[in-house]
Amino acid sequence: WQVPYIQKRWNVLITGNESVDPKSYLVNKLAQSNQHLNVLSLGTGNCSNELFYAAFPEVFRSITCVDITENNLINAQKKAQENGFTNMVFKCTDVHTAVFEPQSFDLIMFHSSLHHFRNLDQLFTTKLLPALKPNGMLFINEYVGANRLQYPKEQIKAINKALDAIPLKYKKRKATNRFKNKYYGSGWLRMYMADPSEAVDAAAINPTIKKYFSIIEEKPYGGNLLMSVFKDIAYHFVDETPEKLTLMDRVFSIEDEFLKKHPSDFVFGIYQKK
Repeated sequence: WQVPYIQKRWNVLITGNESVDPKSYLVNKLAQSNQHLNVLSLGTGNCSNELFYAAFPEVFRSITCVDITENNLINAQKKAQENGFTNMVFKCTDVHTAVFEPQSFDLIMFHSSLHHFRNLDQLFTTKLLPALKPNGMLFINEYVGANRLQYPKEQIKAINKALDAIPLKYKKRKATNRFKNKYYGSGWLRMYMADPSEAVDAAAINPTIKKYFSIIEEKPYGGNLLMSVFKDIAYHFVDETPEKLTLMDRVFSIEDEFLKKHPSDFVFGIYQKK
């Protein structure tokens, strides 16, 4: 996520401009409606995204940040106070047991958090849809690929094809003497033990959203190969050289070819309640 050249790729695919990041693009997009939005953001973590949005009170009247980890919200609240943001509300609670005022939000947000929720249809019908105003909106920037990263064989084969395009000197794993010569996939049990909620029902995100929302704007931006290819070796590519840019372009081309026949694993989307 921190490789500048990959960020530029995603900026182009999402915003059309390598210099415009997705969050700035979203702010500009929402500003066009001339609304003062009441926002509910779920699974906010350290609230870095919400703190960015709070700097635009002319767009975001209020942002309610919900997370189950209290320390994250305490630290975020301190930052909000330091910046003089008065349009942020912090709630430490489990979303599944939280109570939201009916039709009180114009927009519900998920920044890489929706893929940690299971039973999505129930979540939408009992929590999200009732909380949204008529014609309310949903925003996601999410992994929507295979559950628990259990990629099909064809995707694993393509990941290894892209990995083979990288010279050995850039395959050394950080802080080890081991090299990443082959990708075997993520074992189901290992995924579960590391984080039982990781991508638990990710494959259901797209169909569930389409069931209850209409598309305002949807930008698939890949990641099907890049996430697995660069895991543990991305640090080699943070500083840019002509050689590294050429190598990354080669990997991008392999992913682009794969995406011609397969849906994107990552999606930036704005949707409207049906």
